[in-house]
Amino acid sequence: MKLNNRWHILFLHTVLLILYTTTIGVSQERKDSLLIADMYVQIESTQALNYMYNFNFREAKRDFFYLKYKYKEHPLPYFLLGLNEWWQMMPDLEVEKYDELFYAYMDTSIMKAKVLYDIDSMKIEGAFFLAASYGFKARLYSERKKWLKAAGNANKALNYLDDCRSKKELSPELLFGDGLYNYFSVWIPENYPQLRPFLIMFDKGDKELGLEQLREVAHNAFYTRTEAQYWLMRILFTEENDTQGALHESEYLYETYPNNAYFQRYYTRLLFQTGRLAKAKILSEDMLMKIDSGYVGYEATSGRYACFYLARIWESNFNPEKAFYYYQRAIDFVDQQKAYESGYYHYSLLGLAQIYEKRGDIAEAKACLQLIRKNTNRKDDANKRAKEYLKSLKDDGD
Repeated sequence: MKLNNRWHILFLHTVLLILYTTTIGVSQERKDSLLIADMYVQIESTQALNYMYNFNFREAKRDFFYLKYKYKEHPLPYFLLGLNEWWQMMPDLEVEKYDELFYAYMDTSIMKAKVLYDIDSMKIEGAFFLAASYGFKARLYSERKKWLKAAGNANKALNYLDDCRSKKELSPELLFGDGLYNYFSVWIPENYPQLRPFLIMFDKGDKELGLEQLREVAHNAFYTRTEAQYWLMRILFTEENDTQGALHESEYLYETYPNNAYFQRYYTRLLFQTGRLAKAKILSEDMLMKIDSGYVGYEATSGRYACFYLARIWESNFNPEKAFYYYQRAIDFVDQQKAYESGYYHYSLLGLAQIYEKRGDIAEAKACLQLIRKNTNRKDDANKRAKEYLKSLKDDGD
């Protein structure tokens, strides 16, 4: 997991994901009732969230707008509308066309939440939304490398987060935030010891407890189950080397939300890496079908993943022509995004070079290898392999 220079932005985002569903609302019938306990609102918001996770963003937005109509002075619908924009970014966070509307919804959520925060009986409710909205803004600013804005919003989120963490009555929903905090507050100094001095002001967490808490939320929470499973999937795979555990979480997410490009891409990756090639092939072909058919969220990033897996699978089945086709298509997807730093690009070029060599086209093989060296650092494994491969190649006239 890559850490930005402003370290607290990373774990702030993860900790704050909980907040959008564990919130207190202003009922039209009783001002002191919990919106989260309102059965009608629960059903409406749950369906809308299911739409959102399954990338039916238009339907989700329709339902969120209904909540906005009913609770127009409450931050909840504006925050959910902002999340709807966020998940549209998830397949490719380099795309900036959703930024303006995302910031607008989060700013409106902040404005509404500040009103609640100034009312004693609504203070915690306002703090939830203020922490969440500032946290998500910080995350996006960090993605855009706007470090000062990211740090400023993250610091504001931390201040309001302190008002929320002791409220256990919303457990197990709120337990999600504690689990992420426990895990990442330990993970950060373990992986970035130079940042330890900045953590002195924070309580020390417990990674094992954090994972235990996330698993409890994933099994028992109503609102935050999907987010807990999403983060368990990522943590187990990238940090804990528990590929089987990550595969279990990703399988559930994909099967529950089969049109979520991010979940399908992650599940396919884990299938491929664990040698489940038959199923990885089916899901890769399905991703390409969805891209070609214009499914929402299925774009070049998913394309280069799917094509690389298919190329390797066909190569293992001794079909170099189909492998060549998919390697080349993977490179075409890279060209669409100019994502020349991608490992899938480098190893697709390496695969093409090997096929070109077998065809006797040494010049094309060398051209592929030179592209790898051009777009990688000398210490990268792909660069080293390309360098050695180039030394071994000889033109017919040599």
